Amino acid sequence: MGKLTAPAIRARKVRDGADPLVMVTAYDAPSARVVSEAGADLILVGDSVAMVVLGYDDTLQVTVNDMAHHTAAVARTKPEAHIVADLPWMSYHVSAEETVQNAALLIRAGAQSVKLEGGRKRLPMIERIRDAEIPVMGHIGLTPQSLHAMGGFKVQGRHAEAARRLVQAAKSLSHAGCYAIVLEGVPVQVAEMVTEAVEIPTIGIGAGPHCDGQVLVYHDLLGLETRLAAKFVRRYADLDTLATEAVRCFADDVRSGAFPSSRESYHLSEVELAALGISGL
Repeated sequence: MGKLTAPAIRARKVRDGADPLVMVTAYDAPSARVVSEAGADLILVGDSVAMVVLGYDDTLQVTVNDMAHHTAAVARTKPEAHIVADLPWMSYHVSAEETVQNAALLIRAGAQSVKLEGGRKRLPMIERIRDAEIPVMGHIGLTPQSLHAMGGFKVQGRHAEAARRLVQAAKSLSHAGCYAIVLEGVPVQVAEMVTEAVEIPTIGIGAGPHCDGQVLVYHDLLGLETRLAAKFVRRYADLDTLATEAVRCFADDVRSGAFPSSRESYHLSEVELAALGISGL
């Protein structure tokens, strides 16, 4: 499972000749199999499960136990991809001891590393997690768990001072030992500045083409999520339409009597029919 380790990912800088990293979310066994067999480098068991699987409007509703449940489902498939699990909101905000325990819960569930959101204020928690020998991925820019503080899902780093703060935050996360950083919802030029400023790979989502890798949500890229997509989403399929049409065809066949047919039914042998006094059908 997970042949690509955190130290190996840490060395994957495009400027050094490495191929860009590919990360896709997965939340259960079927999606994990698809993502791994498609050749992704990393599977992110994201707290986005709240929105695309559990039906919430934001990521704030999931608990660390929810995340462990979905991480375990992914891990049972023994994917080739490296499994990263999100530490959800309020699982790393209260105390260092609780943070480490929550990170350990996700590792025991099958993750190989954890991800948390935020910049320099998260350094003490990152250091304590790393002291427990657990690799940590950072996440800066648009951090969905901070949506209320940010005033919604808004692009970050649009002004010079904010851009400089993002660069400093990335450097701090790198110095604290993060093996990679997700950059979400930042201008292309800012993402390029951050990527050039750190020795660890950046993985972009809504951050332009200059990062060391890219991540998308499974349900977004497959067209399973039908709510308004963010600008950075590219849909590579329309599985929602295909799935709806397939179920509609099934319903029509049931109502018309076309399903199930004889070949989709089980039958007694002639001998058993005779024993029951039933003529062959």
